[in-house]
Amino acid sequence: MTVVTQPDVTVIIGAYEAMPYLVECLASVEAQTIGPDRMEVIAVDDGSTDGTGEYLEEFAARAGMPVTVVRQENSGSPSGPRNVGLGKAAGRYVFFLDADDRLGTEALERMVAMADRNGTDVVLGRVEGVNRTPPKSMFGRTLERTDVFSSNIKFTLSAQKLFRRALLERHGMRFDESLWTGEDALFTLEAYLRADGVSVLADHTCYYLVGREDGKHVTKTGSYTLRFDSARALMKLIADMVPAGPRRDDLMVRPFLITLLPQFGPKFLKDTEEVRRNKLELAKPLMDAYWTPGVARRLKVHERLRLHLVAEQRTEPLLEVVEFVRAGKQAAALLEKRGTRLYLAYPHFRSGTEGIPDDVYLAEPREARAFPGYREPAARSLPRRALRRIRRLLPSGGVGAAAA
Repeated sequence: MTVVTQPDVTVIIGAYEAMPYLVECLASVEAQTIGPDRMEVIAVDDGSTDGTGEYLEEFAARAGMPVTVVRQENSGSPSGPRNVGLGKAAGRYVFFLDADDRLGTEALERMVAMADRNGTDVVLGRVEGVNRTPPKSMFGRTLERTDVFSSNIKFTLSAQKLFRRALLERHGMRFDESLWTGEDALFTLEAYLRADGVSVLADHTCYYLVGREDGKHVTKTGSYTLRFDSARALMKLIADMVPAGPRRDDLMVRPFLITLLPQFGPKFLKDTEEVRRNKLELAKPLMDAYWTPGVARRLKVHERLRLHLVAEQRTEPLLEVVEFVRAGKQAAALLEKRGTRLYLAYPHFRSGTEGIPDDVYLAEPREARAFPGYREPAARSLPRRALRRIRRLLPSGGVGAAAA
């Protein structure tokens, strides 16, 4: 009688025109120290014409672990293949591996062990870039257990992570196939928010993010309108799952900063007037619904200023600010209130004609600390003043004498 045991992890590979990168990708899977009896592979060829499907079938025929190959018509985005893989996965965990990337040695063994040790539902393994810039800010140190509000994990929302499959099944989580970009951000952020803890494995490279020489990365292609679709979906998810307040503002920084703001960067200078007008129209409902003072305070001055002008639909001053930033100019710093307030004089600061509020140019302490002469306001200044006033009113023995 054959006993079928559940694999620890299912590696899901969506592949489209992935040769020759697929060769190293699959070699990294085969080399995993977790062992072939503890893993399975579900590989979905999304209508490739370059031999990707044939190579996957060759790999399945010789691999030591169970490999299922699905060949289908091209779906146009990574969501379809990943969802097909999820539907066939049997592992306790799933890991989404892009066909042009590769796993680090011991990656699956270490990540599964970390999830099991801590009971966490998502594990992030350190990423290294190969001709690409990897995410870094969340990998400063290993965190056995954290969450999306206590760390920088919100700045890596790609799908290449270990997910507990029971979490995904319990909430019916799948990738949104209506999105042509940013679908992984939506999926991953929802997993962070629903997870019973997240682990960060920062002391071992688990994933190599490979830059293709042919430039075929989905995130680099497609109309700018797709970025607005992505921002809209992510902002709605945050608003639906997190009550209004500081925690929501913390999360909203990500779609405003990473997805929306680049549409009003240097490329905005090259856009036609029609495209500029359309971008502002697409941004307006997002700014109206989700742009708050709390989000604004969490940004640098030039970021806040640009988004303020986007919210007000003011093209001409926005173009001047974008050009100023693109040119690498340094805004003059103006210290007031005995050095405790620092304004950065980007274009139209205290302009009599534009009427942009001073607070838009006010640097928050994290940005202001870099400027000589800035003094951070004492958080306890009010209590100290109150204490001095009480002491003046008490007999000469002071507070201690009165207490005695």
